[in-house]
Amino acid sequence: MPAPEHLRPGTQPVHDEDEPVFKRSNWGTSRYYYNPRNPLGLALIVVSVVFAATMLILMANRAGPFKPPPAHAPWSPPPYDYSWPPPSAGPTPWPSLPPVTDTPGGH
Repeated sequence: MPAPEHLRPGTQPVHDEDEPVFKRSNWGTSRYYYNPRNPLGLALIVVSVVFAATMLILMANRAGPFKPPPAHAPWSPPPYDYSWPPPSAGPTPWPSLPPVTDTPGGH
């Protein structure tokens, strides 16, 4: 039985545990990218692609959080079937005032 590939002399393992999860971009910027040679970096790549694809599908179908709100019926006022002010069923909370009389001389 031959030795597994990661144990053969002169071969590089596909996933190296010593590789960093993020690597600095070589494009002269200070950006980082997921390292596919690290198992966690590869998992982050897969999760990011699946998440982005799911969000695009939900947007295209206008489903989930992208579902438009239900259409409301236009506002119509309630029917006018009451009189204003409403009749008082009980005593008023304030004392009734005596009627105003117009007396000459202001007394």
